[in-house]
Amino acid sequence: MVNFTVDEIRTMMDKKRNIRNMSVIAHVDHGKSTLTDSLVSKAGIIASAKAGETRFTDTRKDEQERCITIKSTAISMFFELEDKDLMFITNPDQRDKGEKGFLINLIDP
Repeated sequence: MVNFTVDEIRTMMDKKRNIRNMSVIAHVDHGKSTLTDSLVSKAGIIASAKAGETRFTDTRKDEQERCITIKSTAISMFFELEDKDLMFITNPDQRDKGEKGFLINLIDP
């Protein structure tokens, strides 16, 4: 599992040029949450055996009960990829145009 000190996290976050904001946008039931779980697992936040079933970013009770994403959830992960950090944002399956428009403005081209 991930084990960074507060100072290490602050140092990473202060390198704005290394941060990349990303979002997965896909049709309903096309694996957005499964992909997110896999990335969260690779980042060492959850066990790889739980990837795909944890639905880590579905934090609301109704999301967990219905197995759908209703509200966007942001998660920061650290990968050693050419000194870049990634901010990963999941998108709800619902057709909330306002929220999707907001998310498009957050992600890097």
